[in-house]
Amino acid sequence: VTKPCVRGIWCNFRSFLYRDILLAFVVLHIVSSFYTTTAVEILRPRGVSLLHKPFYDESKPFTCLDGSASIPFDQVNDDYCDCKDGTDEPGTSACPNMMYYCSNKGFKPKTVPSSRVNDGICDCCDGTDEYSGLVLCEDRCKELGAVELEQRRKQAEVVNQGFQMRQTLVADGKQTRQDRETKVNALKEEKQVAETKKQEAQAAKEAAEAPEKEAVDKHKKSWEEVKAAKEAERQREAGTVAFQELDLDGDGLVKLEEIQNHMEFDDDVDGDVTEEEAKTHLGDATEVNLEQFLTETWPKIKDIYQGEKAAVPQVPPVPEPEKGETALPGDLPPSEQPPPPPEEEKDIEEEEEERYEEEEGDEEEEDDDDIDDDYPEDEDDDDDDDIDVKEEPKSEDEMPDYDEETKQLIAAADQARAEYTEANKQVNDIDAQIRQLEKQLGTDFGPDQEFSSLDGQCFELETKEYKYKLCPFDKSTQSPKHGGSETSLGRWESWAGPEDNKYSAMKYTKGQNCWNGPDRSTEVKMACGIENKLLSASEPNRCEYVYEFETPAMCTQEVPTNPEFSHEEL
Repeated sequence: VTKPCVRGIWCNFRSFLYRDILLAFVVLHIVSSFYTTTAVEILRPRGVSLLHKPFYDESKPFTCLDGSASIPFDQVNDDYCDCKDGTDEPGTSACPNMMYYCSNKGFKPKTVPSSRVNDGICDCCDGTDEYSGLVLCEDRCKELGAVELEQRRKQAEVVNQGFQMRQTLVADGKQTRQDRETKVNALKEEKQVAETKKQEAQAAKEAAEAPEKEAVDKHKKSWEEVKAAKEAERQREAGTVAFQELDLDGDGLVKLEEIQNHMEFDDDVDGDVTEEEAKTHLGDATEVNLEQFLTETWPKIKDIYQGEKAAVPQVPPVPEPEKGETALPGDLPPSEQPPPPPEEEKDIEEEEEERYEEEEGDEEEEDDDDIDDDYPEDEDDDDDDDIDVKEEPKSEDEMPDYDEETKQLIAAADQARAEYTEANKQVNDIDAQIRQLEKQLGTDFGPDQEFSSLDGQCFELETKEYKYKLCPFDKSTQSPKHGGSETSLGRWESWAGPEDNKYSAMKYTKGQNCWNGPDRSTEVKMACGIENKLLSASEPNRCEYVYEFETPAMCTQEVPTNPEFSHEEL
């Protein structure tokens, strides 16, 4: 039902209003392909981010961002590439290598290659890249955003829990450093006391060793004199025996011809001792008496003289048997000895001997068995331990025991040496502790000592083939999972993160050399987590290994537990 106009002015105004509203809808439809609009967005050409909005001012001509050309603004997004850099077509696929900006309200904005605009595939979660109507893209940004925010919320909980753990690590690390500094100072004072004790023990040791050395040297010198006298007497006796053996005619002289009778004096080993060779050994004399032999000749020949066994045997002539007599085998010279019995006869004789021995052995075994039956073995073998083992008397060549006074001096010196050794050991132990503590104090455990707790620990990871081990601030190793030797993948070198995040990576170098390659090395990428854990190990390049390691020490700050997207469109 249409009411009549009461006042002409109102009717005219209403018709004018309807006409303007209709015109506005028409204009909005026309520019919908040119502009992207939302209730909270700033009006700008489609595909342009808010960051680049100032370059697209519709009130003046558009200048290509590379400065190559200037065109009327109505040619922006007209599906024709006017600029060399393609910046006049941010919302179409006209220009190659141009990027289209997806606002993705409720999720993360992103850019896609402009070639994907209106290609029938929904690349933006808000569907703005398919505005031609070829396909209908559902806005999935809120759904994806909800999933993303839930993941961020859970991650935020982990980060915040790790951050709280990190505060404990920081407090413990600082306390550990303070304790180490205190311990070093205490050890240095303890070392001074130990050094004093060591010096006193050294002085006592030297004081005890002086009379010990004097007494021991005196005893040894006396023994050496006795031993030398005994040796001289033995040599005189041996020389006298040798003289008597060489003096074949018993005239009290050893002459050249008697020396020539011993083949050990055949220097050139030609089977004959010449007069010159005999004279050399006799001391350039033709004959010597006993005293000359003992003092001059015997010292020269005692090492080569072999006694009567080396004398040339005097073979008596073998008498020929008279006619009608048969010579015995022993009376015949070697060349005329009868031949040995045939092998068969020898074999028969050997078999008979073996059989006789076996029978004799059987009888002995039976006798042994009878004896065993009469005297069974004792079950307890410990009775043998009760037998007194008498010490064998020392031979004449062994030095006799020290006298009681010398033994007491040796015992006192031994005690002094033991006390010095203990004092020296204590100083060395303190030095070792100080070095270890100073090494730890010199290690970079982070700006707040947050990584201090990792020192001295090792973490392992097993893969299909290998077992990897990381000992922070010490070493990285690899070993076969099913047994085998351990391979060094590097020793701790330093932190290796970028300048603005130095503690995000560790470097281990100078590991075992690869065959025909470099030394093995390991980079450890550090991440925030609620436990110390080696997450992964890989070898992206030959002999270069990469670990991923999580620790609460990397959770450096708290994050909101209800995270939102940092969206430039909002």
